[in-house]
Amino acid sequence: MGFFEKLKNGLAKTKNSMMGRIESLLHSFTKIDEDLFEELEETLILCDIGVNTSVKICDMLRDRVKREGVKDPEQIKDLLKDVITEMLGEDQPLDMSTTPSVILVIGVNGVGKTTTIGKLANRLHSDGKKVIVAAADTFRAAAIDQLEVWTQRAGVDIIKHNEGSDPASVVFDAMQAAKARNADVVICDTAGRLHNKKNLMDELKKISRIVHQQAEGCALEVLLALDATTGQNAVNQAKLFNEAAAITGIILTKLDGTAKGGIIISITDDLQIPVKLVTVGEQIDDLQPFVARDFVEALFE
Repeated sequence: MGFFEKLKNGLAKTKNSMMGRIESLLHSFTKIDEDLFEELEETLILCDIGVNTSVKICDMLRDRVKREGVKDPEQIKDLLKDVITEMLGEDQPLDMSTTPSVILVIGVNGVGKTTTIGKLANRLHSDGKKVIVAAADTFRAAAIDQLEVWTQRAGVDIIKHNEGSDPASVVFDAMQAAKARNADVVICDTAGRLHNKKNLMDELKKISRIVHQQAEGCALEVLLALDATTGQNAVNQAKLFNEAAAITGIILTKLDGTAKGGIIISITDDLQIPVKLVTVGEQIDDLQPFVARDFVEALFE
């Protein structure tokens, strides 16, 4: 099955819920008026697109309707497709421009972070890159064990210390190993739970400092893993993490298990953080780059 078919299948719940509501609403109107826009705004909010983004979408639609002289409510669907595509903007792939390139993966426990790192390692390995994974979530022995299983499946190296070790020391050793083994990418797992934002910031700063000391000028991605099934709670998590860390992109997990895939639009617009990767299944190859046009096509097709 191709990536687009996987994405389309993964978005089926979102499409059925979101587009079903929107189409039902548009069918109930014979003309385009303010009542239609108000109900559409409510519908978008119910689809986990968020208040601010829903208001913005409807404002953009009003402008398009007025500018193009659209009269038929049925045409709103095509305009909505264009507006969402515009809002999602240009795709932003991972920055793999240096050797090594470094990816820090952050996020709360339970979002599928460790599993996603395994899938990412597998994808990069399949692309011909030499990958080293740093098991720097040293607060949970289970995280280290789980990551080791995934790296074995992906066929990549892992650098690990004992539970309770200094996470930054694991990253230091991983960077040393990357240089010694001429690795292309270092992926760092990080603690899923720290006591407060200051702890999180301090830990990430320390890890980032070591990365730059060991590979000066290296490309560094800070990716936040979010669980799509939590809807607007995921957006709130992103806001908090973004205050503590310079997030460069989002990995949205469990997209196939939810009707709340509309949060991709909210995250991109409200937070101005690009969604870079999505997972649409349980298999090791079920992680793929986020392509905005494919997302919109799968949603509206």
